[in-house]
Amino acid sequence: MSDFSNSLKIAAGGLHAQSARMRVIAENLANADSAGKTPGEDPYRRKIPTFRAEFDRSMDAYNVRVGRMVLDQSAFDTRYEPGHPAADAQGFVKYPNVDPLIELADMREAQRTYEANLNVIRSSRTMYGQTLDILRV
Repeated sequence: MSDFSNSLKIAAGGLHAQSARMRVIAENLANADSAGKTPGEDPYRRKIPTFRAEFDRSMDAYNVRVGRMVLDQSAFDTRYEPGHPAADAQGFVKYPNVDPLIELADMREAQRTYEANLNVIRSSRTMYGQTLDILRV
C-alpha cells in the first residue's frame, strides 16, 4: 500500500508546484501594464519560478519542489508617452518585460501539468479502492 501513498505524495508535490507557478503567472499578468511612478524608475520585472528535484528517502523517489524565484533580465518595453509622469527626458516610459502571450502559454502548460497530476491522484485512489475491495472478499 505504500506505493499508492507514495504516488499520491509525488502527485501532490506536482500539484503544489504547478499551483505556485500559476500564482506567479497571475502576478506577472496583473502587473503587465504597471509602469514606474517617476522618470527612470524601473517597472515590475517578470518573475520566473524554478523547480528542483528533491530525493525523499522515505519514499525512495524524487519529488518536485518549488525553488527560488528568478527575475527575468530581458529588456523592459519602452513606449513613447511624453505626458506620462514616468516619462524620461525623451518622453519614453518603461513598462514591464511581461509578454501576455508567453504568460498564457505558460499558464496552459501549468494547467495541463496540474491536470496530469490530478489524474494520477484519481487513478491511485481508484486502484487503492479496488485493492481494498479485492481484499474484503
